[in-house]
Amino acid sequence: MKELFPLLQLCDSNFPSGAFSHSFGLETYIQEQVITDTKSFSEAIIVYIEKQLVFVEGLVCRLAFEAVEQNRMADLFELDQLLFAACLAEETRIGNRRIGERMAKLCAGLYPSPILDDYLDKIKEKQAYGHSALVFSIVACHLQVGKETATGAYLYGAVSSLIQNAVRGIPLGQTDGQKLLVNIQRLLKKAVRKILLLSKDDLGAVSPGLEIAQMRHERLHVRLFMS
Repeated sequence: MKELFPLLQLCDSNFPSGAFSHSFGLETYIQEQVITDTKSFSEAIIVYIEKQLVFVEGLVCRLAFEAVEQNRMADLFELDQLLFAACLAEETRIGNRRIGERMAKLCAGLYPSPILDDYLDKIKEKQAYGHSALVFSIVACHLQVGKETATGAYLYGAVSSLIQNAVRGIPLGQTDGQKLLVNIQRLLKKAVRKILLLSKDDLGAVSPGLEIAQMRHERLHVRLFMS
């Protein structure tokens, strides 16, 4: 039970990491009328989970957890470098860095650990970029959360934040957003099971359409989100 409440806090879409300011390409699809309602957003979020979250953030979350658990710090910092290099869209790279650094600073005060302090120091010294998936894994391992639970919680937090941004950006009704969170829970469970079977070589196998939308976002005339 002791690890439950910290997980709920970290997965809360109101956690002040700055994720509420980023759509990660979603806003491009909204302005181009690709996403217009609950149905079209639901289809988009499924692709986002099955591609972006499974093969990038979710996989990194699991790999980072294993690195921390086995005290393989070189592997942890290599994942930080790989995440930055694998992100093609500049806005998204910058957004991930800001969210990661902000989350690291917050968690260093809330749930301090030597590994997190070391990671934050390297971010400040420009020796690491910072990413929320790595911070989350470090904290989860420190709190003795199980690897599967930690991975699932990270996926849920990422999706919950994106749904809240869709509620504002499309817009959707609050009830529609909550229904969507319920409907995708089975998909999240399936995603976690898949992530547990992937290897490091699978990292970055994402949908090019999403990456292109993220790159085009910086040229939109009107924007609610920073990415």
